[in-house]
Amino acid sequence: MAPTSFNRCNLPPWVLASAEFNDDPRPIELQGVRQSNAYLFRTLDGLDDPAERARRLDDWLSVRFQLHQWQAQTTAPARSSLRNGYLRYLRGWGHDSSGLEGAVLKAWVESRLGIPPTFHRVPLDGPEGPAQARYARDRMLGSARTNAIFDQLDLVYAFTQYELARRHPGERWLTLWRGQHDAAEHEVLRRLGPREQVVRLNNLCSFTDDQERAWEFGSTVWEARVALPRIFCASWLLVGALQGEREALVIGGELRVRRVLA
Repeated sequence: MAPTSFNRCNLPPWVLASAEFNDDPRPIELQGVRQSNAYLFRTLDGLDDPAERARRLDDWLSVRFQLHQWQAQTTAPARSSLRNGYLRYLRGWGHDSSGLEGAVLKAWVESRLGIPPTFHRVPLDGPEGPAQARYARDRMLGSARTNAIFDQLDLVYAFTQYELARRHPGERWLTLWRGQHDAAEHEVLRRLGPREQVVRLNNLCSFTDDQERAWEFGSTVWEARVALPRIFCASWLLVGALQGEREALVIGGELRVRRVLA
């Protein structure tokens, strides 16, 4: 993975994608997101109920991006564009991370943080290769399904960081687990012991905060101490996401992982 030279946050891509950043994290601030949604975050400050905060986010996104106006549109494409809000993409990732919705989420990481994906359906080849062209096509088709999806995802990330800070005051990491069948396909950068290593992950990956659930997704389970700024979203923080799987989408790059014994 070769980070690009451009992103839309306060830290360069090569820092964000490094194992050193995960070991000593700093807040990631997306340009202008908190400032342009200051009223939302002031409102959240006054709410003690986490479920109510999640509902306020959903209402804010619905009104700001007119997602609730889909029935008023006169054409099918216009109705579809507004009906398919951010939750459609998060659910789509849960069904197939290499689908159109998955391409859009990976493209958001690339656009905002400068970390490109390494896998979409197949390992991604050079910029002119067929796999890269397929990813670009899926990204374009997926982005066309709704209104300003990257801006919606900006708010999902900003809310996630806000909510994690409120629920885990003073904490810098969460312990998460990832179950998989293809662990050998990940690039190993450094071996630190019989069960511990530093690997390079795709720019967005699924984890869970429930170790037992992780075994349902593969014969190999990794445990990782994930920096809070690397958590793009977590299903248990949002309204209408796939709550049962306790899924967290983690921004990739280099990560220290430990294989869990069955």
